[in-house]
Amino acid sequence: AFCFAAILPFRGVRRHAYGRRRRRPASGGYNRGLKARDSPMSIWFRPFTLEEIQQYSRGSMTEHLDLRFTEIGPDYLRATMPVDHRTVQPFGLLHGGASVTLAETLGSVAATHCVDMSRYYCVGIEINANHVRSARSGRVTGTARPIHVGSRSQVWDIRIEDERGRLVCISRLTVTVLEGSTPALAGGAQA
Repeated sequence: AFCFAAILPFRGVRRHAYGRRRRRPASGGYNRGLKARDSPMSIWFRPFTLEEIQQYSRGSMTEHLDLRFTEIGPDYLRATMPVDHRTVQPFGLLHGGASVTLAETLGSVAATHCVDMSRYYCVGIEINANHVRSARSGRVTGTARPIHVGSRSQVWDIRIEDERGRLVCISRLTVTVLEGSTPALAGGAQA
């Protein structure tokens, strides 16, 4: 069968499945359709510091588990978590739930910093994790990088490695971008 779509040039008009044009919100507020892996520029909506993140992590699970944000890159966010009595299962191995906590924290914080926090906030709607190696001691390091940063959703890839750089867990987090200012933070700080 012959397909005319294969020879027709793309005209640049994107349409919904029902043939209607997609409504585009007013410009500003989020990085619409950014393909972070293709861009050398920063994905963050505004500059921020590690101290800011640590400040509004006070009084939350992040503080309880001693998650420490360690690096902000142009397209990634990195944090560490100890493998100790707070994060291990009864067999002395890093608990899968602790790995997921690190992954969701990293992805959610990163997603939130890709939008204008005075107009939007991000919440996780799905997370999965594959635990590929155990960790018994030291600190694990998680790195969150975007797969998709869109106007209504974001998808983040989070890789957790042990102190020797071996992959412990790989996770994918999907967040939705909601309109409204960021809800009150646990530590009482302002985002």
